[in-house]
Amino acid sequence: MKDRKIKKIVKEKYAKVASQNVSCCLTDSCCGSASSVKNISKTVGYSDTDIDIVPEGANLGLGCGNPVAIASLREGDVVLDLGSGAGFDAFLASPKVGKTGRVIGVDMTPEMIEKARKNAGKGKYTNVEFRLGEIEKLPVEDASIDVIISNCVINLSPEKQRVFKEAFRVLKPGGRLMVSDLVLVKDLPDIIKGSVEAYVGCLAGAIKKDEYLRFIKLAGFKEVKVIGQTSYPTDAMFKEFKCTEDAIASVKISAKKE
Repeated sequence: MKDRKIKKIVKEKYAKVASQNVSCCLTDSCCGSASSVKNISKTVGYSDTDIDIVPEGANLGLGCGNPVAIASLREGDVVLDLGSGAGFDAFLASPKVGKTGRVIGVDMTPEMIEKARKNAGKGKYTNVEFRLGEIEKLPVEDASIDVIISNCVINLSPEKQRVFKEAFRVLKPGGRLMVSDLVLVKDLPDIIKGSVEAYVGCLAGAIKKDEYLRFIKLAGFKEVKVIGQTSYPTDAMFKEFKCTEDAIASVKISAKKE
């Protein structure tokens, strides 16, 4: 699939997710209730407290990890959330950075930005803002961010190298990158690589872990580390392809700009 087509498909799918207020990260048949969204979130590392303290509708169950939990955020930090969706991780970061800190969410889907802003209003978050934009071309000033977080979003970009270069650009010296994402442990069949549903389900866009880490290093980051890795189930989408078993991993990665 061409890059433009991929972005169009992803944008349309996540606009639908925003309007339906449910998780549809895989296929239409997986769209679930509030209880299933909560279960998904607990499975990938969120606590009951995390889930319950954010406004209703902020958690759409789209993540593959909990980047806020590994980010070691401090009072006064300026945090950037790449692909912020309805605001879940941004809202969890908000109290950690406090009144002197700030959280900026960037998402390319207007419906998600609208939803996130409404959620921010409902939750009375005064240190959180959401900007419409693409993570390959961030609407953020150079060297203005202390910590970048992202949750199962970079794998959706057809220009991952550009995403990491942009992340490096906007980070301050000493700034940190903390992401949860999906990577390939082994190759997927071509039929899955070309599948629309697999792409919006975060699978077809995934690349080998070594290549993912190489892109981060090429952008200029140092101390690039995988600080956690678990197998990601694919049988919900492609039961007939046994070769997808253990092909995808959910990873937690940290890196630093010197």
